[in-house]
Amino acid sequence: MLKLHGFPLSNYYNRIKIVLLEKNLPFEEVLAGPEWLVGAGHDAVYKAHSAARKIPFLEADGQYLAESNVIFEYLEERYPTVPLLPEDLMERARVREFATMLDLHLELVVRRLFAEAFFGGKVSDETKQEVERDLRRGVRAFEQLAKFSPYIVGNSFSYADVSAAVHLPVISIATKIIYGNDALAAHAERIKPYLKMIGERPSIAKTNADRKAAQAAKGL
Repeated sequence: MLKLHGFPLSNYYNRIKIVLLEKNLPFEEVLAGPEWLVGAGHDAVYKAHSAARKIPFLEADGQYLAESNVIFEYLEERYPTVPLLPEDLMERARVREFATMLDLHLELVVRRLFAEAFFGGKVSDETKQEVERDLRRGVRAFEQLAKFSPYIVGNSFSYADVSAAVHLPVISIATKIIYGNDALAAHAERIKPYLKMIGERPSIAKTNADRKAAQAAKGL
């Protein structure tokens, strides 16, 4: 059986969890990560098998694989019966383009705010200014690539939607907490009904429910 290592507070962990659920694959969830976050006794496998000390990582046939995009590609190729990439090569590339843009130019940028937004830490004013500046490029890219037709880049549910489901709410919440304004507020009229629509999919509904339960357990 496949084993997904990580914790349900991670949007990257949740992305792979949604992929596994969408593909109807049996899998086991294994708590793993840094001791300060997941507690003692859950970091040994994490240290041994996640080369960059990142989650999630996947255990398959006694082997370990990290980096969520790489894990997705592995699952897509090994279990193609329920595809999350379109058949057309350009459309497949568009899905990957959107997911990469969302990772690098929005989520990764906003991640620099997480310590203060979610974990009781402090982020310097300089960092906040840098993030605000870098977000402009990400928001412009989002404006250009997001189609909402009705899915984020086309007429079928794809890996781009899986990425949007886990990243867009976090980006909005973190920027609203830090700046008093959602970085994606200009697109709220399209984003909110879109997230509601995909949030009704069983895979996303379950993942969101599990994340909320984990947040409540951590007092977040």
